[in-house]
Amino acid sequence: MKEDQTPLIGDFAEDVAPVSEADNEEEQSEGKKHTGFSSKIGFVLAAAGSAVGLGNLWRFPYLAAKYGGGIFLLCYIALAVTFGFCLLVLEIAIGRKTGKGVIGAFASLNKKFKWFGFICLAVPIIIVPYYSVIGGWVVRYIVAFLEGNSLLLGSGATVETSGEFFGLFTANAWQPIVFFLIFAALTVLVVIFGVQKGIERISKILMPLLAALALFLMIYVLCQPGAAEGVKKLFVPDFKDFGYDTLLAALGQLFYSMSLAMCIMITYGSYMKKSASISKSARQISICDTCFAIVAALIIIPSIFAFSADPETAAAQSGPSLMFIQLPAVFNKIPGGRWIGAIFFILVFFAALTSSISLVEAIVAVLRENCHLKRWVACLIVLGIMLVLGSLSSLGFGPLNMIKIGDKDILTIFDYLSNSILMPLVAIVTCIIAGFFVDTNSIMDEIGMKKNGYRMYFKIMIRYIAPVCMAAILISGIFLTL
Repeated sequence: MKEDQTPLIGDFAEDVAPVSEADNEEEQSEGKKHTGFSSKIGFVLAAAGSAVGLGNLWRFPYLAAKYGGGIFLLCYIALAVTFGFCLLVLEIAIGRKTGKGVIGAFASLNKKFKWFGFICLAVPIIIVPYYSVIGGWVVRYIVAFLEGNSLLLGSGATVETSGEFFGLFTANAWQPIVFFLIFAALTVLVVIFGVQKGIERISKILMPLLAALALFLMIYVLCQPGAAEGVKKLFVPDFKDFGYDTLLAALGQLFYSMSLAMCIMITYGSYMKKSASISKSARQISICDTCFAIVAALIIIPSIFAFSADPETAAAQSGPSLMFIQLPAVFNKIPGGRWIGAIFFILVFFAALTSSISLVEAIVAVLRENCHLKRWVACLIVLGIMLVLGSLSSLGFGPLNMIKIGDKDILTIFDYLSNSILMPLVAIVTCIIAGFFVDTNSIMDEIGMKKNGYRMYFKIMIRYIAPVCMAAILISGIFLTL
């Protein structure tokens, strides 16, 4: 940013020249062993694709409905441009500064913290198998809507029959595993082709398609009678609904939605060109993620308010219940619901695929760097891990449904361990390491921060505010299960 310009939120650094051949020479001189993204837009689309996932589609709408709609959205945006932006910038900067996967990155920052990289790596290892199981469910629903399944579509289809379809499918021993294998294989296949020919290329295709499908569905839903009530619910804040729980829910959603503490942004940052502006790229990623979350809410909440008999209850259903039971019943009542449902689940499939690709790449990058494996070998190892842990998650609804901790099945246990325990813990320690045990000024130099005011703000956020916020998420996650 030029000194005489008025800074925008998040404009910590100057915009720089387009990517040039000098970038590749610079990376080679620094000893980077992996190929990076070929363009700025390639990095932004891949990182945004990682952020835009199932969390936006089944977590954001239900949290918005549960915690006051407009006031939740207001809290979310305020946190996104402050807390979320700083953490996103930090992780990208660590990756680009070190040029390594998560284990090598923390070892480069401070040799005493190499061990912490292994804890970070546990997050994508736990998440991607059960995430791919859910991705397989999405594939099954695409097929069901295209074939016109009678439990989901037709005059006799209701919320009860939709729930029956989901229960019968997930309780089956082998059918969910077949669709899980399809999704997992597609994910790994993209990663095998590498950063530029695989991840970057598929992101440039899927992200525009994702945006087009989302906008089409949003416009279609908003044109339906009764949708205005859902729009009002989402955008009109009622400050009587504001409270500590609303703020904490918005903070938690932001944390998961932006792919923080999953090794992803550090890995993708290590592939980022030196000529690209970290702050500008992070701002673009944040905008894409937030806009998609709002569009997803504008698809789901108005459609439920327009066609559900009890919209408040239906909209406040979380996770699988909202996505796989409530929404199919709603789509059945919408004109052209068979095709609208199919398009919606194709949209969900694209979102899930771009996220799962980034999770697999974070693991593959570490295996290649530390075990000196070829990419295809590392990908097959990750696929093996996915098959073992993913099969356990899938069978947890069928033959292994007796394995529970409290009321949590195997998939929910993995989800709780990663999202409620490990991710907040990783974020807290990352901030502490960056704030107190390495040269924070060198990280800010990597970001491109020039003004003292921005540098002081960043230090305070990383050293004090972010760890406290993460601790609140960690404590609440544990407390809610007691």
